Amino acid sequence: MMKKDLLLSYAFLLLLTVLSALISNSFIVSVMMVSLLMFFAAFKFVLVAFQFMELKKAHSFWKISLIMTLGLLVILIVGVK
Repeated sequence: MMKKDLLLSYAFLLLLTVLSALISNSFIVSVMMVSLLMFFAAFKFVLVAFQFMELKKAHSFWKISLIMTLGLLVILIVGVK
């Protein structure tokens, strides 16, 4: 069961990476595209942290602090644009 979850997560990460590459190569540059790319990057980061680094077993303080820091970083990057 655990191996199936890891393979599914890996496949989803590959799909998000391919989608990000396709979106970034489009000629349309807008705030929506930048926001979508940042959402994909944040989601991939959270997936890697929780699935592969086993943050899901960590104390809730670390989970919340990671998500809040990531959210603040995404808001700052998208907000500056």
